[in-house]
Amino acid sequence: MKYGFIKVAAAVPAVKVADVVYNVEEIEKLISLADSEHVEIVCFPELCITGYTCQDLFKEQLLLTKAEEGLLMLLDFTRTLDIICVVGLPVQAGGLLLNCAAVIQHGSILGIVPKTYLPNYAEFYEKRWFASAQDLNPTDIYLAGTPVHLSSEPKLFQTTDGVKFGVEICEDVWAPIPPSNNLTMAGAEIILNCSASDELIGKHRYLRSLVAQQSARTMSGYVYASSGFGESTQDVVYAGNSMIFENGKLLVEGDRFSFQPQLQKAQIDVECLRTERQTNSTFINAQREAHALIIQTKPAMDEHPFEFTRPVDAHPFIPKDDEMKETCEEILNIQTAGLAKRLIHTNCQHVVIGISGGLDSTLALLVSVRTFDRLGYDRKGIIGVTMPGFGTTDRTHDNAASLMQTLGISQMEIPIVKAVKQHFSDIGHDAAIHDATYENSQARERTQILMDLANKLNGLVVGTGDLSELALGWATYNGDHMSMYGVNAGIPKTLIQYIIKYIASTAAFSAQRETLLDIVDTPISPELTPADEMGNIKQKTEDLVGPYELHDFFLYYFMRFGFRPAKIFLLAKHAFGDTYEHDTIKKWLQTFCRRFFSQQFKRSCLPDGPKVGSISLSPRGDWRMPSDACSTLWLKECEEL
Repeated sequence: MKYGFIKVAAAVPAVKVADVVYNVEEIEKLISLADSEHVEIVCFPELCITGYTCQDLFKEQLLLTKAEEGLLMLLDFTRTLDIICVVGLPVQAGGLLLNCAAVIQHGSILGIVPKTYLPNYAEFYEKRWFASAQDLNPTDIYLAGTPVHLSSEPKLFQTTDGVKFGVEICEDVWAPIPPSNNLTMAGAEIILNCSASDELIGKHRYLRSLVAQQSARTMSGYVYASSGFGESTQDVVYAGNSMIFENGKLLVEGDRFSFQPQLQKAQIDVECLRTERQTNSTFINAQREAHALIIQTKPAMDEHPFEFTRPVDAHPFIPKDDEMKETCEEILNIQTAGLAKRLIHTNCQHVVIGISGGLDSTLALLVSVRTFDRLGYDRKGIIGVTMPGFGTTDRTHDNAASLMQTLGISQMEIPIVKAVKQHFSDIGHDAAIHDATYENSQARERTQILMDLANKLNGLVVGTGDLSELALGWATYNGDHMSMYGVNAGIPKTLIQYIIKYIASTAAFSAQRETLLDIVDTPISPELTPADEMGNIKQKTEDLVGPYELHDFFLYYFMRFGFRPAKIFLLAKHAFGDTYEHDTIKKWLQTFCRRFFSQQFKRSCLPDGPKVGSISLSPRGDWRMPSDACSTLWLKECEEL
């Protein structure tokens, strides 16, 4: 395991019913393939050594003996391999016949897991042949020449890297309390399910949802491998389901009804799962009384170079196309509900917003309009204020004016140049020096205007700053940093662009569509320094602090999972390899780490605002960090990348 990733696979071999030699040879082919691709754990279907559909042949001693010999063949085959294999076979234990999964590595049986819940279906009445693990008294047997202890006690297998995994078999996951519940509560981070699930109309959809939910509920990786082509089709058909989930998210899925053997591989991020568990108090409380027998796997005989093979979403905050409408509506409803509550609580029917013609103020205005409409308030109670300064361009000013006019809100324009020049004179600052004083004086003058207007009108200043700006501290302290309610505080910059595009596509805002789309296309800028000679925006935020798509990517993995810079860099190289040079990614990752730590003091005194997604920087909620925390460790690792 490196960077927290472990490579696993779900294997579906070709089988012939009751032909053990053929089946073992097919299993060996997939083991060999998996090992050559550096898979660390591979899961095979239920009873794959004999075939699942042997029916009353399971009563025949010859088949049971040959199944044991088949396991012995696999032990010999894996003697020089590091890969851990989980295979299904029938196992005799005194007067019981058990449907089991054998965990093998380096030619040794690490453990045998008997099936707990046996199906009682008309097409396959498993209790006719097998006993449940619940019927088993602890006993010692010899299997394939190896002494093996059998019991119903939960078993955890632990790799030399410390990854814990457990095994359950098919019907077990359908039970009200699956064995994987106990296994994960006892520490299993990955569950492997050896299965043989037949196909019925609608069953696959339910099964997929079931496994996804079990993975999510137990915050685990879940590897599911089910019987496929070659099983008997006398009464039912087996499609060869193979799926790998991580905390409810599907990583990979095989082709159902394939006539060919399959090997589906994925890298499960165990570090990510551990972080999720550590921060989830419900999960922590649930594992108080959990226990299991821990079985250590063998150390690797051959170290393979790490190769990262997982797909990485370059824009983790952005919903997929088929989810875009639903997600955008959900976000807007959260923002609207938050602002509505604040207005009702304060008995306020006026809001004041600084409208710049940029993304953030546009979204804040649109949310305010939706809120007023929902409450039945007059839109004239929304006071949009343009405050042209030294860097304001015609493009942003005209878009701001057009938006306010077509939305039917109250408009005010209060130029700040004269007031700021007076301020420069008062404090002895040379207006020709375009430094932080030059820029921040404008931001604070605008905030003063908004606050004083709100006092005059008995209104509430709606903040416009977004999550990305808060992470980077790209806000003027007690300037645009401050408001009376920050509706955008939980939304990253990259997502705001998509929300505005979505709003522009709706019929309710068709009159504003052209303006909204132009706002999305406008370079992101605070417009605090003069425009260029052509009157275009000269001060571009992304030239100064870096691309927001990179910073949002860094923010997601830093906040959501607590990943260190080296791992974030690995993921970013994979996600943005065709867009940015590696040195460029490293440069902006250093900027992110430096600014995230140094700008915490701004986040320590944020105004209220609604949490929208899984990440929030509210000092009252998700993120509590001292303003004087040191960034040394993070920056040092960045330098060493």
